Amino acid sequence: MSTRWPSLFISHGSPMFALEPGLAGPALTALGQTLPRPKAVLVVSPHWMTREPRVATTPRPQTIHDFGGFPPALYQLEYPAPGAPDVAQRAIEVLRAAGYAAAADTQWGLDHGAWVPLRHLFPGADIPVFQVSLPARLDGAKAYAYGQALAPLADEGVLVIGSGSLTHNLHDVRFDDPDAPADDYAIEFAHWVGNAVIRGDHARLQQTMAIAPHAQRAHPTAEHLWPLMVAAGVAGETATGVRIDGGITHGVLSMDAYRFGAVPEAAGA
Repeated sequence: MSTRWPSLFISHGSPMFALEPGLAGPALTALGQTLPRPKAVLVVSPHWMTREPRVATTPRPQTIHDFGGFPPALYQLEYPAPGAPDVAQRAIEVLRAAGYAAAADTQWGLDHGAWVPLRHLFPGADIPVFQVSLPARLDGAKAYAYGQALAPLADEGVLVIGSGSLTHNLHDVRFDDPDAPADDYAIEFAHWVGNAVIRGDHARLQQTMAIAPHAQRAHPTAEHLWPLMVAAGVAGETATGVRIDGGITHGVLSMDAYRFGAVPEAAGA
């Protein structure tokens, strides 16, 4: 019987994804319904980057509205999930065992890279959630290794989510038109990455920024891509991925998600 949890990569797009679910929101809700209940959810987001890994041990994480210029309704949303202090302490242990100078953070809550997609994935907000920061100096291989360091948690009933964006060029985003026609470069880049994920070609995936078509335009800075490498690293070198089609919003934001690995046969194993 399989006991290892899959890992997920989720494109969280614009903060408005919380209010405008589009194609991706219902797809994430359907994905969440296929999963048994994990012990906890661990989210790695580019909106919490630190020099060395930090792990949020907050018992009741606050919903962080870390953005500006959006409609007032967005700032009224909360995601009141409990924290997971005990599991967070275990995350510190596994990171330290892998050579990282991980430390607890007693203040951090849930940034929008965490709570916005979780509103769709687990709308009940009843599963314990905590964040682990993304190291500030990464490349594809180092982000993948970071995921490998977190992998023991997936064997202990923890769902690890890398939350980023499959494409992330804010200069090209048509913020006033979520249904704008998709740019060719975003389509081609997302397709290339998807092929690598579905084939389980993790070596190629780690080289995305160097060899994928339109990589520099899709990611002028790569911090929103690294959570994909983290999720792949958690699953391991033999894991293939399953695409969850999220479409492309605002012309250039690919909202695809990926599940790496099989759904466990028993929850909390």
